[in-house]
Amino acid sequence: MKGTLRNVRDGGVKTKGFLIVLSGPSGAGKNSVMNAVFPTIPNLKYSISVTTRPPRLGEVDAVNYFFRTEQEFDKMLQDDLLLESATFVGYRYGTPKSFVYEQIDAGNAVIMDIDIQGAAQIREKMPEAVFVFLLPPTPEELGKRLQDRGSDSEEVIKRRLAKSREEVKHIVDYDYFIINDDLGLAAEQLRQIILSEWSRVSRIDMDELSRVWEGGPSK
Repeated sequence: MKGTLRNVRDGGVKTKGFLIVLSGPSGAGKNSVMNAVFPTIPNLKYSISVTTRPPRLGEVDAVNYFFRTEQEFDKMLQDDLLLESATFVGYRYGTPKSFVYEQIDAGNAVIMDIDIQGAAQIREKMPEAVFVFLLPPTPEELGKRLQDRGSDSEEVIKRRLAKSREEVKHIVDYDYFIINDDLGLAAEQLRQIILSEWSRVSRIDMDELSRVWEGGPSK
């Protein structure tokens, strides 16, 4: 079902964009849910991360990642240009403020999937963001999904399950939760959260609204 957002498209009343932060245990299905939502909301953008990792075959700068050197990453941290940052298997990753803010200023919604530590960093710098926690239906189902992926040893799966139990305790820091028992239903719930957030009165461009309702020309 296509999301035709009259408030930001086709000459309707303009609204401000916003950031959606999606967290959840490994195996909860964050990428699958997001990928199902993207085709239904034309002005939903994925947050592109910056990384010191070298590009893999076929990866394009500013499409897959913003590829930067260690020195350039250090400078971004020094200049407070990142909403959050972390190190993973020897490489550093972060969320550049400029991309997120540019998309929001353009009236788009930006979504990212990130762990609870990264979400906590973003919450400090951007508390107005919308925070969504994605849950698998049960720990047993999560364990089954991790096993079905076939990419982790039994020991790694046990560690992931133990970590997930700790992560779930942080759900109280989030605005919404979604139980991913059925991919279609979970994607629709995320879609409705995004559309509802776009309908907040606080996001309306009041100058534009006044021009429309006072009979003057709109931009």
